[in-house]
Amino acid sequence: MTDKHPIRILSGIQPSGVLHIGNYFGMMRPAIALQSEGEAFYFIADYHALTSVRDPTTLCENIHRVALDFLACGLDPERGALFRQSDVPQVTELAWILSTVAPMGLLERSHSYKDKLARGVPPSVGLFNYPVLMAADILIYDSDIVPVGKDQKQHIEITRDLAVKMNEAFGQVFKLPEPRIQAATEVVPGIDGQKMSKSYGNNIDIFGDEKETRKRVMSIVTDSTPVEAPKDLSRSTIFQLYSLFGSNNEIVQMREKFQEGGTGYGDFKKQLFEKLWEYFSPMRKRREEILADKSYIDNVLAHGAKRANEVADRVMQRVRAAVGLR
Repeated sequence: MTDKHPIRILSGIQPSGVLHIGNYFGMMRPAIALQSEGEAFYFIADYHALTSVRDPTTLCENIHRVALDFLACGLDPERGALFRQSDVPQVTELAWILSTVAPMGLLERSHSYKDKLARGVPPSVGLFNYPVLMAADILIYDSDIVPVGKDQKQHIEITRDLAVKMNEAFGQVFKLPEPRIQAATEVVPGIDGQKMSKSYGNNIDIFGDEKETRKRVMSIVTDSTPVEAPKDLSRSTIFQLYSLFGSNNEIVQMREKFQEGGTGYGDFKKQLFEKLWEYFSPMRKRREEILADKSYIDNVLAHGAKRANEVADRVMQRVRAAVGLR
């Protein structure tokens, strides 16, 4: 039977390298908020990254960077455990055990697998088995809640299906985790108006240097409306981005200036840059403090891994006993 514990919330973080403000508002800020709701576990999904990253130096740098940036943006390692997925080797043992009850058809119906093949990603056993490893990530910590976007809901459904199959075969081994479907986050536009994405080259990085950040903001694409004319709010990337950073009063003031006319896009861009730079200022300061302590990130990850392993050990003892691996 599962252990009793405070509500446990699990969130996986891909080591994707340099993070931009679309990542922050879409994924990072909601994830960091979880630490106030219960016992939050954050794993850096480095095993998963091996399906796409082939350069070991790049992977190591990405893992370090994502840990640094999440800590700088407010993740408190005393409230939430931050750790590398690969520092909990029990997860791969559990993935193998789950794979022995996983129907091929269930995995063949995985949206993420079919989507990756459609984008030309070479099929591999790791890519095919990705949902099984994700199920192990969730079940190894007796997770209660897993926040996901609508597009990831199927992963939780597969996890629940595999947990049910284990329970039917071996008794009550696993609890069934619940998905928490994240409210649809407003798409953060890039400097060209499309969804912000590093692959589009339209990103504004969270921790870019001041000169480059200002240059990116000032290069936001606008229409040719004259300075004196009213501006269209509905399609303005400047206004959409400013709405993420400004107070209610500041947003109202910018809206009125757009509608009145008499202010050029260049002035609006300058206001946006100042607000954006001010918003991330405390995080930049915290990031510098973390970088000044050479051992801080390694210590945080080691502490998080210790907490995660304590839970994973208990769960694996239960699983091994249930299936006969005593």
